[in-house]
Amino acid sequence: MASLSISVKYTFPSLLHNQTPKNPISQNLTIVSRSSQSQFYGLKVHNSPSFSTPSSSSSSIKTSIVAKVNKGTVPPPFTLKDQDGKNVSLSKFKGKPVVVYFYPADETPGCTKQACAFRDSYEKFKKAGAEVVGISGDDPASHKAFAKKYRLPFTLLCDEGNKVRKEWGIPGDLFGTLPGRQTYVLDKNGVVQLIYNNQFQPEKHIDETLKLLQSL
Repeated sequence: MASLSISVKYTFPSLLHNQTPKNPISQNLTIVSRSSQSQFYGLKVHNSPSFSTPSSSSSSIKTSIVAKVNKGTVPPPFTLKDQDGKNVSLSKFKGKPVVVYFYPADETPGCTKQACAFRDSYEKFKKAGAEVVGISGDDPASHKAFAKKYRLPFTLLCDEGNKVRKEWGIPGDLFGTLPGRQTYVLDKNGVVQLIYNNQFQPEKHIDETLKLLQSL
């Protein structure tokens, strides 16, 4: 998905004497493009030229681009703390398939259902030679309690501040109120082979990832 936001503001000098116009003219233009092939997520451009005289002008342009992880690419690396407070790097899993699933928060109904579904199918993931890693913005203490309560056999990582989520370009939910629920399957070389997003049917993440793993 690519998003282009342009804000332009002009102030025109009066042609009579040196009076300054009281009401500047402002124009806001927003362009949103949806494309599954886009390499960028969130492109914003702000252009604010200001004219003090007919012969002089100043212009400033600010551009921010957030890369989006796509199928066939290698995602940005990360090192995060797990539920035991130990640092875990993405590179640790290279050499075997890994399922990395981002979820909104511990103990919410959908996230609990998803985590328990991964737990119940964990032997199938092991049989496929894959690791499972869950990531949310919760701290290690929250993850530890969540994993203990539901007997989760896999790693939970703490993306406090949602830094990795932003680096991977994961969209929020439909209403923009919660972090999105998105799952990635990386092959043994660390290349993304599947991206699955389904906020409201968390158990389907398990079905889709197993299908892909069994075909690798």
